[in-house]
Formats: sequence, structure tokens, C-alpha cells
Amino acid sequence: MDTWVRPIRRGWVVRGEVPGPDVDEFAEPDAVVTALASPGAAGDTLLAVQHPARTPAALARGLDLTAALPSARAALARIRARHYRSVAGFVAPYRISGPDGVAVGVLCLVDVRELTAGGSHVRHTEEVYPHVVAERAAVLAGLGTATSAALLVPSSGGEALTEAVEAACTGLGPPDVSTVDQSGRRHELWVVPSGTLQERLVGAVSAADLLVADGNHRVAAAAQTGSLLALVTGGPRLRIGAIHRVLTGTGLTSDALAAAWRRVGLDVSEVADGTPPAVPGSVVVLARPSFLRVVLPPADELTIDHAVVEQLLLGEALGLDLDGPHVQPLPASRPAPADADAVLQLAPVDFSTVLKVHAAGLRMPRKATYFTPKPRGGLVLAEI
Repeated sequence: MDTWVRPIRRGWVVRGEVPGPDVDEFAEPDAVVTALASPGAAGDTLLAVQHPARTPAALARGLDLTAALPSARAALARIRARHYRSVAGFVAPYRISGPDGVAVGVLCLVDVRELTAGGSHVRHTEEVYPHVVAERAAVLAGLGTATSAALLVPSSGGEALTEAVEAACTGLGPPDVSTVDQSGRRHELWVVPSGTLQERLVGAVSAADLLVADGNHRVAAAAQTGSLLALVTGGPRLRIGAIHRVLTGTGLTSDALAAAWRRVGLDVSEVADGTPPAVPGSVVVLARPSFLRVVLPPADELTIDHAVVEQLLLGEALGLDLDGPHVQPLPASRPAPADADAVLQLAPVDFSTVLKVHAAGLRMPRKATYFTPKPRGGLVLAEI
């Protein structure tokens, strides 16, 4: 029997609300530090457990990640005792509904060996930042517990998975957990122990190979340490939002940007409307003193705009290090930092393009897609 998808052998399901700030709302280190210093993050929180070296106490003592992990393990034990109930050998049908889409799927474990072996059932869709992977892997190994789930989607047959999960949710009655996050999404999940229904759901999840929709860094970290906690979903109404690029600390104005891009042969014009492009092929740049529109050169169907922007506009034309401090990703739903020199706005990547890139055995650039809705961190913890 192929067991690359498995129940959660030992886990914990939240009672009531996850303590502290919503862990899914913070990605950049500076934002995490600010959030952990706020009054709402006082005491034990999962955000502090996930970022132990960024807590006020760790920063005041000059602790690095290794030195901060013992305190994080102790805090996680207290959080589990106060806010969770222990459950063994389960999967969790999960429904998310909100203003940015609807998803039903199954929370389960995916065998880590399938993330690294040739012909794997699970494939990355994007490249990753090595330093982020290293930090996440260290935290995962230090805690021995996954506190948030990656979002995986079937490469085919998502409709059958959706039908199986919907039928399970209908038959199970009221959810074991129901909560609304700060963006207005409702998250509901049901605990399904061993038995016929669990076997049916695991079979539906493992019926097709899986793509990483959200959580490429979590997947890469899990490949180094243990099993992956994942929500596997076929939608039915997943959305892909745009992820832009922000330039900071460069001192570049719109005039300097336009001159540099024209030198490499790009068609650049000033525009009055700063609305992001709806379809691929161009970039709308918010800069000072004027907005710009850059027409991207034609590319094959496997080369997305993000790759052209990083290689040509940022690398060749501006000489920027994509791993350095001057280039950062920015999901379209989040405001640009106050010190931004420019925001390069890109169109969302279509899911059909994601599938074509996957079928060709390739990966897209880092932070190219923003799938929603996503599972909420902390509703289920899983020993890995």
C-alpha cells in the first residue's frame, strides 16, 4: 500500500481561538518583530513560537535562533496545555470560505521522502530563498511540531477531491472548529479518526500528484526534517493574486528607472493611471515623480513576467542583487513600505500557466503566485 499521504499520528486541535496575533498575517522579519512587541502579543503565542529569536526578550538578550529555541519549546508546551486538545490518528476535512475564494480539502501529513525523491508525488512550483528555508527547518526541527500547513493542490482531478470532502463535511454535522480570521474568512474543520471515512479521504487526496500552491519554503524545510503538514485542496474557487516587486534603499527615481530600462531596449512610457496590469506582458511601476508602464519583450509560454522582470529589469538593467536588501516581494493585498523607491506591479499568473510549468518539470521564480484562501495557522498542530 502506498502511504505517502498519512493521517496525523499525534496532533492537537485548538479549543476556541488560537492565542495571539494571526500568524498568517506576518511574513517579513521586521513585521514579525513589530507584531511581537505589541500589547496583543504579550504572553505565550504561536507567532512567538514560530519566530523565537524575534521576541522582545530574545532581542534584549541578544539570543540567536539556537539559543532561543528552548524557550519556544517550553512556550509551545504551555500553549498546547491551555488551548488545545490532544488527538491521535486523524485527518481533518477543512472548509475555508471568504471574500477571496472558497476551498475545501483535507489536513493530513505528506511523507517527506516524496518531496525529495525522483518521480515525487509532490513538486515545488517556485524557487525558494535558502536562508528562509534554513531558518524554518531549524525551527521545525527544534520544536518537533508543525504549527502551520502548506497548501497543496492536485495536478488533476481536483473536482473529485472536492466532492469527497463536501460529502464528508455534510455527513459529519457541525464542525469541531469554526472561526473567522481578521480578513473575514471562515475556517471550519472536522476531526475524522481511523475508519472507512478516513480511508476514503486519504484515497481521494492521494489520487493525483500534488503541486505546492502556498508554502514552498515550508515544504523545503520539511524535506530536511520530517513529515509535511498540508491542506490538500482542489478549490473549488481558489484564486491566484499578484505578487509585485518593491525596490527600497536604491535612491532611484522614475526618470532614472526609465533611462536604465530604455538602455536595454525596453518600451517605457509615463502613465497617469497606476492600476496594476490585468494580463501578462507589461509592468506598471509606481515611482516618483511619475508612474511608468514597461512593455515586456515577448517570451515563450513557460516564461512568466516575474522571470523577465527579475532577470532583465532588475538584474541586467539596474544591476540589483535579487538576494540583497533592495528587492522584496509584495503581495497585491498588502501596502508598500513607506520607504519604497518603486513598486513594480505585475499581473497575476494564470493557473493554466502554473500547470504548464509544472508539466515541463520547471519552477517559477520565488514569490510569483499568491494563492487564496489559505488554511489558518495554529488550528491544528502536528507532531512530525
